[in-house]
Amino acid sequence: MQRLRASQDCMEAVRSVLPPAMAAHVKAGPLDEDGWTLLAANSAVSAKLRQLQPRLIEALALKGHKVTSIRVKVQKG
Repeated sequence: MQRLRASQDCMEAVRSVLPPAMAAHVKAGPLDEDGWTLLAANSAVSAKLRQLQPRLIEALALKGHKVTSIRVKVQKG
């Protein structure tokens, strides 16, 4: 439960960095010791998230989250 809450907190921290039209197509995934996973609705959203990774990590750091790596996966189904 604690990791789920932390993942949702991370999502709130990066929401302002995401383009508004894209935010609805991104979901918070697992947060573990290796980093945080973002789930993209399709490959186009996935590609844009990869481009935004430095800004996302910066936004997380500004909010006090110690995430140093973001994985992006396309959510199937």
